[in-house]
Amino acid sequence: MTQTPRLEIDGLTRSFGARPVVDQVSLTIAPGQVTCLLGPSGCGKSTTLRMIAGVETPDAGRILIDGAEVCGPGRMLPPEARGIGLMFQDFALFPHLTVAQNVGFGLRGEREARLSRVAELLEKVSLSGYGAKHPHELSGGEQQRVALARALAPRPRLMLMDEPFSGLDNRLRDGIRDTTLAVLKEEGAAVLLVTHEPDEALRMADEIALMRGGRIVQRGSPYNVYNSPADKAAAAFFSDINVIRGVSHGALTQTPFGAFLTPGHADGAAVEIVIRPQHLKIDFDRAGRGPNPTPQDGTPARGTVRRARFLGRESLVEFSMDYEGATLTAAVPGVFLPKAGTVLWLMIRRDRCFVFPAKL
Repeated sequence: MTQTPRLEIDGLTRSFGARPVVDQVSLTIAPGQVTCLLGPSGCGKSTTLRMIAGVETPDAGRILIDGAEVCGPGRMLPPEARGIGLMFQDFALFPHLTVAQNVGFGLRGEREARLSRVAELLEKVSLSGYGAKHPHELSGGEQQRVALARALAPRPRLMLMDEPFSGLDNRLRDGIRDTTLAVLKEEGAAVLLVTHEPDEALRMADEIALMRGGRIVQRGSPYNVYNSPADKAAAAFFSDINVIRGVSHGALTQTPFGAFLTPGHADGAAVEIVIRPQHLKIDFDRAGRGPNPTPQDGTPARGTVRRARFLGRESLVEFSMDYEGATLTAAVPGVFLPKAGTVLWLMIRRDRCFVFPAKL
C-alpha cells in the first residue's frame, strides 16, 4: 500500500513581473522525512516555502497536505488552517512573553494539558527551568531552541524552516542542528528546511532538492546528490572543484592523466572532467621519477607548487601544471606545506571524477 505524501506540490509557479521566480516546481515529502530545499540566494527557495505556508499566492500549481488540496485553482486555504509549523531565521519570539508563554502561545485546550506540553518540549530542547525567563535573557542558541519548541507545540503535520540557523555563531551551529534534528525526528513531523549551506543540507536531510533559477535541478539522498551531481554547477555548489578540459574521441578523452572514458559524448565534443581537491592525490614517494600508475589512479602528471595553505584539518596545495597553463588544487589531510617551486607528481581518483559537456 502506497503511503500518502505528507506534502505534495505540483507545478508550483510564481512570477514577479515578467520574471519567473519559481518555475514549475514539484516535490513530495513523506511523513517523518526531512527534505532540504538547497540553493543559492535568489533561486526561489523562500518564495516556494512562503507559498506552501499560505502567505504567498502562486500563479499556478497545487499544494496538497495529507492528500487534501490546500491550494489550487480557485482554492486558497489560510495559513492557520493548514496544520503547518513555521520557523524563521529571526526566531520571531514575543519579547514581552516568557519562554513558557512563547512556547504555549499557539496551544488550545485545557490549562493542565497546555502546561504539560510546554514542559515536555522545554525538556526536549534542554531548556527545563527556563520557562520564567524572557527572550532577551537568552543566548542566540537558546532563543533558537525556544522557537523550535513553539513551532512544534501544536503538533504540526508539517514543519517549514527558513534558514533557521543562519543567525547563529559558527561554533554553535553544529550542536544546535543536531539537537534540532533529534527533536524533529522524535516529534515525527515532515520537515521542509530551506538553506543555502550545503554542509547543513548534508548534515540534516533525508533528501536534498537542489534548486537553481527557480527550478529543482536534482533530487536525491545527500550521498547521491554529492557523489552523482547532475552537472558541473551542482558539483561546484557542494565543494571546490578542479576542471580538466578535453575533446572526446571514440568515447575516450585524452588528458595529462591518461585517457578517460567519456561515453555518451559525440566524437569531437568538448568535455570537462571534474575532480574535487580531496581526490587529487600527491605521490609522496616518487618525486621526479616516472611512477608506475595503478589502473584506478591512471597516469601521473607533473605539477609545480604555486602556494600552500594550512586550514586546520587539511592543507590546500595549488599547482601549476605542465599543460595549457592549467592550475589544480589538492586537499591533503593534516599539515603539508611544500615550498613554492617544488615539483611533485599528481594522480587523480578516476572513480571520483565526473564528466560533463563543456559549456561554450
